Formats: sequence, structure tokens, C-alpha cells
Amino acid sequence: MAFPHRPDAPELPDFSMLKRLARDQLIYLLEQLPGKKDLFIEADLMSPLDRIANVSILKVPAPFPSGLGPSFLVKRCLRLCFQSNRWPMAFWVAFLPSVGLVNADKLAGRTRKYKVIFSPQKVSLGPGGNVSCDEWAFSLLPLDVDLLSMELPEFFRDYFLEGDQRWINTVAQALHLLSTLYGPFPNCYGIGRCSKVGARELMPSELGSRVGKGGPSRPGISVSDVDFVTALCSQVVYEGLVDDTFRIKCGSVDFGPEVTSSDRSLKVLLNAEDKVFSEIRNEHFSNVFGFLSQKARNLQAQYDRRRGMDIKQMKNFVSQELKGLKQEHRLLSVHIGACESIMKKKTKQDFQELIKTEHALLEGFNIRESTSYIEEHIDRQVSPIESLRLMCLLSITENGLIPKDYRSLKTQYLQSYGPEHLLTFSNLRRAGLLTEQAPGDTLTAVESKVSKLVTDKAAGKITDAFSSLAKKSNFRALSKKLNLIPRVDGEYDLKVPRDMAYVFSGAYVPLSCRLIEQVLERRSWQGLDEVVRLLNCGELAFTGEDKASSESLRLILVVFLGGCTFSEISALRFLGREKGYRFIFLTTAVTNSARLMEAMSEVKA
Repeated sequence: MAFPHRPDAPELPDFSMLKRLARDQLIYLLEQLPGKKDLFIEADLMSPLDRIANVSILKVPAPFPSGLGPSFLVKRCLRLCFQSNRWPMAFWVAFLPSVGLVNADKLAGRTRKYKVIFSPQKVSLGPGGNVSCDEWAFSLLPLDVDLLSMELPEFFRDYFLEGDQRWINTVAQALHLLSTLYGPFPNCYGIGRCSKVGARELMPSELGSRVGKGGPSRPGISVSDVDFVTALCSQVVYEGLVDDTFRIKCGSVDFGPEVTSSDRSLKVLLNAEDKVFSEIRNEHFSNVFGFLSQKARNLQAQYDRRRGMDIKQMKNFVSQELKGLKQEHRLLSVHIGACESIMKKKTKQDFQELIKTEHALLEGFNIRESTSYIEEHIDRQVSPIESLRLMCLLSITENGLIPKDYRSLKTQYLQSYGPEHLLTFSNLRRAGLLTEQAPGDTLTAVESKVSKLVTDKAAGKITDAFSSLAKKSNFRALSKKLNLIPRVDGEYDLKVPRDMAYVFSGAYVPLSCRLIEQVLERRSWQGLDEVVRLLNCGELAFTGEDKASSESLRLILVVFLGGCTFSEISALRFLGREKGYRFIFLTTAVTNSARLMEAMSEVKA
């Protein structure tokens, strides 16, 4: 499902300028250091740097990831940051002179200077003698024609768990750069805790007392902490499944021998330039094999055309078509291999039963059976991350676990995976991802008396009933208000989807995407007061004094603070095709359920 845009849809800006700006700034910083030098790079920076500037541009024999060998500068940076408790950079990169000349320098009495380049924010290391600092303000990486990433995966934990707002200014600078290069945002809407803070940082002079009253400034359409449910669900569109299975990093993925059918791994860039991938990236996985089979037949038919060609036709075929066909054939083989590998892994994990349980949680049915499934999942030690994810999904959809289940699941988890996960539970509780319901004392007393008179199984059902009376789930109310669970007569047609719910097999429309759809239809938050109240976070809106053109209202920048999934991107691409919008996605990082849980975990794999 390539989602070709409608003829009346606006064109996307050319974001290649962002890469050129970042590359030119990096070259400028490097040229400030005369002579030959060795390059030590933080490992997390290697993939983004590869998308901006290759080794030939850097003009060094081989950059060394900092993890390959310690240096006094690396240790000093870490020590000073630790002592001052300041970590304002996503990663750092150190440029040093050739290590082989250090001893010669000492013998000759020369003092060599060192330079540390931070990205995207500089931290002062204090008086450093022969060590100076600089900043590579690189904060926007174009991963595709419509996708920009800040590559700040730490934003989620820093802000939503630790309450650290240091990255808000980086987001504001990125938005300011976009508005400078491509024009201002005439109509802006946002929801979530961090949207207001970002607006304040971006345009403090225009906000004042209007924040939270329907009239702040221009951070774009931004979504932050309003939708954890979508990120916790298993992805079933092709690009999302590839990310869940193989981990897409900076728009590329390393396919191992199980995909390439050789003894080598292959790094593949996943974007619109891959003709095969662009056709299946947004497709529900159940449709992908059929498409790839048809594609293989079409390619074979194009190869077979050679049989009836004369010499001139064959020459033209070889010079104009053969190279493209071979490239397409290679990519087709890779994606077929990826699909086969996904199928094998998901079959082992009883994927259908897992999806069934998730859908039951989303719809609010069979909660007791779903809880038993999670308990079994923990007891079998399937995966600590998967078990945490299911517990969090149960907690959020039910507005917290009933005390008995919370204690039971937590105890089982710690016994199964180890007591070192105890701090992780504290983090999840603080972030609101895994919480315990607090029913009224009267209901708890009645529940206790009744449970003594019935069997354990019946007591569980009675406990569920009392808990539903004690505390109504906000997710259930939101789901009903926004029609997040579509009502379908018969079976949902995944080949010809009717709405954004197809990204979760027709069971659920991503809350974040539905909010965006509603705001765009209304061009305001008017009529969504109850939704905002249920989300328990303030909304913001700003409409320029001049009437925006219809063209600008259909070219929409969506900002995800804390991360977004490929499922949400696919859903909004579908909405754009249906409504004539063109979406540009700006996210602090592309995420999924595993990354979300790993960010909260205190136990590193």
C-alpha cells in the first residue's frame, strides 16, 4: 500500500537541505583543527553520522567508535559530567590528534591541543587547559521524504520519568530551523504536558497568559504523553514488524544470514527509494506475501521479454532496463527473506494468541482470561520485556491493576526474571505505565467479605466487578467517545481498509491519530472538551491572524514528543490519502513497545 497522494494534495518540501547544513557545519568544525587527526566517535552517533557525511568527506582513514579504546579525554568528559550532574547531550564525539605522535610530543616538549565536539548541545567542562569544546547543533535527520527524526531516544525517559526538560530547547530550536527554512506554521495545535513547555521555549513573547486557554504559539501539531496504548501494542504493518523483529536504526536495518540466505549480513536502507519496500511498508502483513509473489511474477515476465528481441532491442534493454531489474530483484529477494524470518519468529511466539489477548484488553473483554495469559507468559519466561509490555497494556486500558492482581503479577515477575527488576516497577509506576487501583475503603471491605464465601475463580470475577464500580477507566471512556474500537458488520477487510484501524487488524484506531484527525476536521479543539478532560492534559492552539490558504491547511507537520511508532505513521499516511492531506512527521525518535520498556528498565540486556 504505497498510498499515492491525490492530485490535489500539496507537494512535500525538499529536506535534503537539512543534511547539507549539518554536513557543512561538521566540515567547518573539523577544519578548525589543523593537521592530521584521529576521530573518536560515540557509538550512538555512528548511524546518524553515516547518513550525513561518509568517511571520504571526513578525510580520515577510519573513525574509531569510542567504545573500542579508552582515552583520557573520554574518561575526563564522563567524570566531569558525572560530578556536575549535567548530561545535556544525546551523544558526544571527540576529535583528537594522532595518538601515535603523543610520545614524540612529550619528548619534544610540545603541547598538543584536544577538542571535544558535543551534539546536539554543548556542555562546559570548565577550565581545561589543552581541551576545548564546541557544538555540532545537528538535530534533524531526514530518514525519508516525509519523516524527520531528532534521534533522541533518551527524550522519553528524561522527560516522562525524570522530569528533565533539557531537550525541550533542542526541540524548539529544531522547529525554529524548520520555520526559518520552509516558512512559518500558520495554524498550530498541541496536546500533552510537554507541548506547552515546547511552545513556551519556541515563542515566549507570543505566549504569555494565553497558554492553556486556546491561544499559544506555533510548535506545530504536537502529541506527547496522550497515547501510550498505541506504542504498547504489537505492530502488524510490514515496516512496524520489521522494526519489532530486526530493529530499524536511523532508517536502515541489518538483515542477518537468516534473511540473506548467505553467511553475510546486509545493511538495507528502508525508504521511498526502495521500490519494493515503498509498496509494502504500510501494508498489513497478511497482504505482503501476495504482493511479493505478484511482483516476482511481473519481474520474471520482464526478464522473459528478452527472448523475442533483436540485437538493437537487446542493447537498449541491457543499457536502460537490466540494471534496474537486477536491483529490484535483489530487493525483492531481501524482503521475501525478511517476511519468512518474521513468520518463523512470530509462529514460535504464538503470535496469534498474543494478538487475540491484546485485542481483548483493548476492547475490555475477558480481562480475567487475559490476566491468566499474562501470568502464563511470565511463568514460561517467554520474555521479560514482553511480559512487562502486556502488564502495562492491561494497566493502562483498565486504569490500573486491581491490588490483588498487581501484587500477584509483580511477585510472579520478580520470581521468574529476578529481583533486580524491582526498580523497573518503581519507574513504571512513576511514569503511570503500571499502576495499582485505589478503590474506596467500603468497596474493599465488602469485596473482602464476599470473596471468603465463594471460590477463587468466582472471587476474581467479583473483584473485577467491584473495581469497575470503584474507578472508571479513562481509556474505555476515550475509546467510546472517539470510536477507537470500530464496529464492523462481518469480517474486517484488510486488503481494502476503510479506516486507520487496519494498522491493528481492524481492532483499534491509534488514539494519537484519531486526535489529529478530529482536530484537523474541526480546525480547533472545539467540541473535544470532554476528551481533553479525560486525557487529563492541557491542549493548546494558535491560528494566525491572516487566513491560511487551503494549501497550507493540507500540508501538516505532526510533532511526536517522546517518540512515535511506524504504525502511527502508516495510519496517518492512510488518512492523508483519504482526506487529501500530506503529513510530515517530526519525532524525537522512532519507537516501539520494546524500546519503551527498555527505556523504563533498570536492567540492561
